[in-house]
Amino acid sequence: MTNRQIVIFDTTLRDGEQSPGCSMNLSEKLEMAQALADLGVDVIEAGFPIASPGDYEAVREIARQIRGPVICGLARCSDADIHRAGDALRDAPSRRIHVFLATSAIHREFKLRMTREEIIARAVAGVKLAASYTDNIEFSPEDAARTEHDFLCEVVEAAIAAGANTVNIPDTVGYATPEQYGATIAMLKNRVPNIDRAVISVHCHDDLGLAVANSLSGVVNGAGQIECTINGIGERAGNCSLEEVVMAIRTRADYYTCQTGIKTNRLVPTSRLLSNITGMYVQRNKAIVGRNAFAHEAGIHQDGMLKERRTYEIMCPEDVGFAKTDLVLGKHSGRAALADRARALGYELSAETLQTVFEEFKKLCDKKKEIYDGDIIALIEQGRRELPAEEWSLVSFEVTSGSGRKPHVRLTLRRGSQEFTEELSDGDGAIDAVFLATEKITGIKLHCKEFQIRSTSLGHDAQADVTLVVEYKNQLYRGRGVSTDSVEATVMAILLAANRIAMERR
Repeated sequence: MTNRQIVIFDTTLRDGEQSPGCSMNLSEKLEMAQALADLGVDVIEAGFPIASPGDYEAVREIARQIRGPVICGLARCSDADIHRAGDALRDAPSRRIHVFLATSAIHREFKLRMTREEIIARAVAGVKLAASYTDNIEFSPEDAARTEHDFLCEVVEAAIAAGANTVNIPDTVGYATPEQYGATIAMLKNRVPNIDRAVISVHCHDDLGLAVANSLSGVVNGAGQIECTINGIGERAGNCSLEEVVMAIRTRADYYTCQTGIKTNRLVPTSRLLSNITGMYVQRNKAIVGRNAFAHEAGIHQDGMLKERRTYEIMCPEDVGFAKTDLVLGKHSGRAALADRARALGYELSAETLQTVFEEFKKLCDKKKEIYDGDIIALIEQGRRELPAEEWSLVSFEVTSGSGRKPHVRLTLRRGSQEFTEELSDGDGAIDAVFLATEKITGIKLHCKEFQIRSTSLGHDAQADVTLVVEYKNQLYRGRGVSTDSVEATVMAILLAANRIAMERR
């Protein structure tokens, strides 16, 4: 058991994307998939191809473009699902089909209305059909943690006999405790006669805050694969957090006696990328990747840290991708210094993107005396999301507001070579006024569902980072804008959401 290699199966793009407000477009999924490949994950579950044309296209393009990890597609144990997944994955050099079927008594009775015998027969048929597309097949008995042990053993044995070489044991609703879940994995190791022909995988949800603990308990009891997501995103309370479970295994290698292939210094950059794509930022005290994960304020802690770091730190911040210092750049800093700082923060910029970011960096230097890491990260993320020329962009705006009177806004937007101006005195404040003006110009009615504003760095001149979610025809769209002017950042965020809607309408 010593130094076993644990397979890291990342489902950020499938289970994670199902988290409300976390949907991604194709370019965002490709960018995230490449980041996961750079991170060193073993398997990327790229999506559920039968779910929608967009999911199918995303899985197909990730299979065509991303190299390194195994690319996986999810399918129910139905012919249509499996054919769709097989077709989407056909261009991947290394591919896996992940088939699933519910097995617990409550699912059998109320969802499937199938007998035990029918479930086993369908599971076997699904695995065998998947085997016509690839020899890398994973089978999941959905809600395994609440399935009777005798029946779970029967299903797992039958799936392995049919050709499954990974069997996943999901705690679908986050109900299990570490002791119970670990005992289930141990029971399968002891009772399923052909279990040595398959890797046991763990897939735990965080409804009771136990996903990481349950996953680690599974590893202690013989599991060889962990299914997890960046920042722990996922349905309801989320999934097992990749960064937490990986660093637990690394930091407590003395206890877990196993290892992963994750490049841990890529954890923070990958976490930030996902936050910037989805607009779901991690809390400051989030383990491993939160801003406060390595901050020490208590005097006794600071004293101990000055004498010996290990008194209060069990990991080095550099090990997970935090920079040693928040290096300050300014107007005299050149392109090379900016590129070097971006690299230290985990970003490899193309020459074209570097030029775009450098131009914005110089503009920002005229507005701010000192540029911090948070500012640079914001510039990079903005620079990597340039809009097509035919979409709406900001030309200028003027807003006045005060106590006891309606705000006044004059907004000019450009689309292609044309400029459009709207001037009005309406709304409940400056933010509401720019929403109304944008709606007038673009012709898109926006219902704001979420609005967040945060600073990218320190000081009263810090950039405002605005993230919002708008609803249009019962669908949610995200927007993000960054500027030293919070109203300008809001306009930029509104326009990004409006442009996503306009592109989808076309």
